[in-house]
Amino acid sequence: MAEKKSRALAIFGTASDVGKSIVATALCRIFSDAGIDVAPYKAQNMSNNSGVTPDGFEIGRAQIAQAEAARAVPTADMNPVLLKPNSDTGAQVVLQGKVCTTETAKGYFMDTTLWAEAARESLERLMLRHELVVIEGAGSCAEMNLYDRDFVNFRTARLSGAPVILVADIDRGGVFGQVVGTLAVLPPEDRLLVKGVIINRFRGDIDLFRDGVEMLESMTGIPVLGVIPYFRGFTIDAEDAVPLSAKVDPAGGPEEGKIGIAAIYFPHISNFTDLSPLEHDPTVAMHYLHYPRSLKGYKALILPGSKNVRGDLAWLYSLGWEDKIRAFRREGGIIMGICGGYQMLGNSISDPHGVEGPSGKTQALALLNIETVLEQDKCLSNARGTIAGTTVEVSGYEIHMGRSVASDTGTPFIRVSARNNSPECDIDGTVSSDGRVIGTYFHGVFDEPEVRQWFLSLLEPSYKPQKHEKGRQESYELLAAHFSSHLDLKKIFTIIDQVFP
Repeated sequence: MAEKKSRALAIFGTASDVGKSIVATALCRIFSDAGIDVAPYKAQNMSNNSGVTPDGFEIGRAQIAQAEAARAVPTADMNPVLLKPNSDTGAQVVLQGKVCTTETAKGYFMDTTLWAEAARESLERLMLRHELVVIEGAGSCAEMNLYDRDFVNFRTARLSGAPVILVADIDRGGVFGQVVGTLAVLPPEDRLLVKGVIINRFRGDIDLFRDGVEMLESMTGIPVLGVIPYFRGFTIDAEDAVPLSAKVDPAGGPEEGKIGIAAIYFPHISNFTDLSPLEHDPTVAMHYLHYPRSLKGYKALILPGSKNVRGDLAWLYSLGWEDKIRAFRREGGIIMGICGGYQMLGNSISDPHGVEGPSGKTQALALLNIETVLEQDKCLSNARGTIAGTTVEVSGYEIHMGRSVASDTGTPFIRVSARNNSPECDIDGTVSSDGRVIGTYFHGVFDEPEVRQWFLSLLEPSYKPQKHEKGRQESYELLAAHFSSHLDLKKIFTIIDQVFP
């Protein structure tokens, strides 16, 4: 590491999905509010939920959210290694923002030298540019069978000189085992780096856990920096689909009085945060469905993104979704496809280069008159425009290997006015002649309240928009306020050698 460097703070977890990303996001905003030039960093991310930086590189959505919370411009250095699973055993490797190769898990872990060196370079650049780097770990920081190959957790902490805060999830149970067990198996030199513990996702009366805090501190000799109650009322982009999987195939149909929207939960679903704004709209009942069922009561069916489009299309056929989709269209429902879902709505998907699996051609649903060819070069852009035939402005980001060509029988969905801040006169997506099937490559299409209102009005003419809808920046402020009220910030600022303001 270069001599000139800033400070760093590492947020590691006792397991996957304990809330490391959310804790890191909250701290990024808290430190930024304190006037610190802070940036997020995660050496390696395994997620099909990615986004595009302003300069056209691909990184995990969680790091983009953390950068926004830190009021920093997202860069590829914030997530130098991104693994995008496209099968049960393989993943596309995105290295410092660009597609590098496709690897099996065995091949990837056989020699991590290349990935670790890229991660080191990115970390060094961030520490030269910013006062403080908030490092997020991956999975459990104590996977001892992978410890010598793990460059994301304690190797990064040692490299950056970062003190470590350990996050545990009390909602899943066994919080004492999580914390004490993790510390017990760590090598002594790494255990010494752990300077505090955060207990996340507490439900109930916190006073009832005061003795638990005292016991944890007595057993470990490490201070508990806060017990964070489960929070609601705002949303931050998640790293992966683990939290989403718990919501799949709910019992019953949409709640009465709400606009029912169903989304097919593909085996290789990607960029599921496209639908988060709908999920958190109080007027909407948003359901994720894995297995075919009656779509009665739903106004719209959404086919989201996929990291293995032809594979997920074959899965869709094998379960009998095709008949349900066609029946829904005949009965007047609105169908929307985003990215991979858009490709599935066309006539065919060709993969001549074996980009996502064995080369070949798959017949698609033929609900839109488009042909798609998967190409070796990935399209990465931030884009904006207007919904065709309206004045509704839309912004989003494009991440796709496919190129879809529409016939003259369809109409474009979006009139594109700019990509990567350069003016452009182009079109995106396709709308069927009856207006009931819509396809687009724009991820994040529902992030803008005006677009969401346009879509919900299309589904339900009597829809009335909420008087106030929370924007992303307001969500970060609410998150920071929530954590600030339950964290010992004086101790945390002491840990990073900074006086609490």
